[in-house]
Amino acid sequence: MSSEKIESQDAAKGTNIYDTESLREDVDPTTGEHQLVRQLKNRHIAMIRFVPPLIGGVIGTGLFLGTANALRNGGPVGLLLGYMVMGSICYSVMISLGEMVAFLPIPGGHIKLAERFVDPAFSFTMGWNYWYNWVIVLPAELSAASVLIGFWNKEINPAAWITICMVVVIVINLLGAGAYGEAEFIFASIKVITITGLIILGIVLDLGGGPDHDRLGFRYWKHPGPFVQFNDIAGSKGRFLGFWAVLTQAAFSYIGTEIVAIAAGEAKNPRRNLPRAIKRVYIRILLFYILGTFIIGILVPSTDPGLNLSATAGTAAASPFVIAIRRSGIKSLPSIINACLLTSAWSAASSDLYTSSRALYGLAASGNAPKIFLRASRNGLPYVSVIFNSFFALLSYMGTKSGSGRVFGWFSNMTSIAGLMTWFGISVTYLRFYSGLKEQGIDRTTFPFYSRLQPFAAWYAVCSCMIVCILSGWAVFLKGGWATDTFVTNYLPLVLFPILYTGAKLYYREPSKKPHEMDFVTDIKEIEAATYDDPPPRNKAEAFWQWLADLKLY
Repeated sequence: MSSEKIESQDAAKGTNIYDTESLREDVDPTTGEHQLVRQLKNRHIAMIRFVPPLIGGVIGTGLFLGTANALRNGGPVGLLLGYMVMGSICYSVMISLGEMVAFLPIPGGHIKLAERFVDPAFSFTMGWNYWYNWVIVLPAELSAASVLIGFWNKEINPAAWITICMVVVIVINLLGAGAYGEAEFIFASIKVITITGLIILGIVLDLGGGPDHDRLGFRYWKHPGPFVQFNDIAGSKGRFLGFWAVLTQAAFSYIGTEIVAIAAGEAKNPRRNLPRAIKRVYIRILLFYILGTFIIGILVPSTDPGLNLSATAGTAAASPFVIAIRRSGIKSLPSIINACLLTSAWSAASSDLYTSSRALYGLAASGNAPKIFLRASRNGLPYVSVIFNSFFALLSYMGTKSGSGRVFGWFSNMTSIAGLMTWFGISVTYLRFYSGLKEQGIDRTTFPFYSRLQPFAAWYAVCSCMIVCILSGWAVFLKGGWATDTFVTNYLPLVLFPILYTGAKLYYREPSKKPHEMDFVTDIKEIEAATYDDPPPRNKAEAFWQWLADLKLY
């Protein structure tokens, strides 16, 4: 019986053959190895894309905690402007990436696309930069989980909590993309509910709805003021430096959005689901980051001592939302928020392992890593890559020693700059992709997703990412501000990128792809064959998720 008949029969029964794991053996005819299997459903992609892992500060809790130092450095207006500017860069990168992966949702994502539209050396550089970015932040997130648990219990050795979190994260990933998608769906749902609830609560508190009935309004925009004079530097220079410090912190929070490209190789019905996810990116930016930072700026003064992360050990006590809650007289919510922060760190660790393993698989698929990493199980799990990357989680035990939190701060800085260089590489790849389409006379408007802002958005992202990276460690150049560790952790990834590219260029000795030589045909038939119309919802829950996925808000 043909697959078309099977699919039509299942659709008639109200089910969908693509909602179950593939029972066939998907084998690469050239290598004989099993390939990735599309197990990520539309709702998985939606939630992974809606709330990706967030990297910010030592423990990577993004909007929850990363905004504490940002508010402290830039003030309420500086905080808001910083996140708005970085949000525009993030959006530019995502619409560039979205157009490519919706057209070519292939395993390896932007790493493989770089080989196809730039050259093998650029793919090599992007691949290893991206792998490094995610494999190093994994132990930092596991250590973060143990620190968050310390909010309740400081008697038990953190190594015990690290072990528990590590085992859960590894097991989730070894169960395959389907299990990862389900777990991330649950974790991301908790994060969405938490952030939305905190924003609503923030509005209530600002209007005087708290136990103290104190109407705040824009009180803190007037005193201590809309901006902070960075390091007490007077005038517009001090205010600008405060804003720039926020911009750097905001970059740390947005990094990770591009995970949808890596998930593209395992997404079901990718040409329909990925455009839906990409079109929602600005909702997340506006709702979570822009509105969230605006609420934070009116709830807490930039001079509040609780915003000092080092003084609060990085727990929920440093969250501007928690500070506002305590100021209003509410006593029961801090522990609940800390629990949500814990799921956020746990979710991020799971995503770190998933993404790093798929990045390594993509490197092997491009011939830039040993072929052993191409080995996959019958259900499409690249188990060799997952197991290899799991060993890096053992570095999290460094967090049990005194002072090792500073070491993980270095890791976070390095991975954040590496993430910005990934954005730079994605934008460069898109510009080459765009020039190839134009040269070969291919109409972009027929693609599953395209943007009228191109190629200007890609050029904006290229220039902005480089400027932010180059000036990321500017504070060390201020008088009396030199710190060797800060300088090295901010600029080492930036220097490694051109070094890797130059070395790979000398090794491969292949010229860059010319626009008329670019391949827009390979894999297209297989991708089109995997595209189908989603079955009608069977209940109200499915109807809700389909409605959310079908929002055409771009």
